Amino acid sequence: MKYINFEDTADTISDEFFMKEALKEAQKAFDADEIPIGAIVVHGGNIIARGHNLTETLNDVTAHAEMQALTAAANYIGGKYLKDCTLYVTVEPCVMCAGASYWAQVQRIVFGAKDDKRGYTSISENIIHPKTTIIKGVLDTACSSLMRKFFELKR
Repeated sequence: MKYINFEDTADTISDEFFMKEALKEAQKAFDADEIPIGAIVVHGGNIIARGHNLTETLNDVTAHAEMQALTAAANYIGGKYLKDCTLYVTVEPCVMCAGASYWAQVQRIVFGAKDDKRGYTSISENIIHPKTTIIKGVLDTACSSLMRKFFELKR
């Protein structure tokens, strides 16, 4: 597994573009009174899957944005391995979603806001597949702002 800071990548423009698409998914979750996390999967420069949190809507604790997007991507490709794909997610994946990305062998994971409480790095960075590249901090302010706004409205 290779960690790269967002500022150090050559793909900053495309990563920002795709993170904005993930933010659109997060806004859908926000509007549905779900925790506002969005995810997309990109293959060959094309968005092949989208997802946002549906845990309340589906009454399913596993219906995270990443799980929705990974499942849709596998269905699109017609196979369970996403070796040539990038998962964009607005918030650092939890342990469950990081584990799913491991089994799917996602090539890259790009996330926005860090999750110090429930993100996979709070448990172990080794949950991610060793060949997966991690880019963190893409549109961090926008991603964390939406989460903060959601929880402020809940208080």
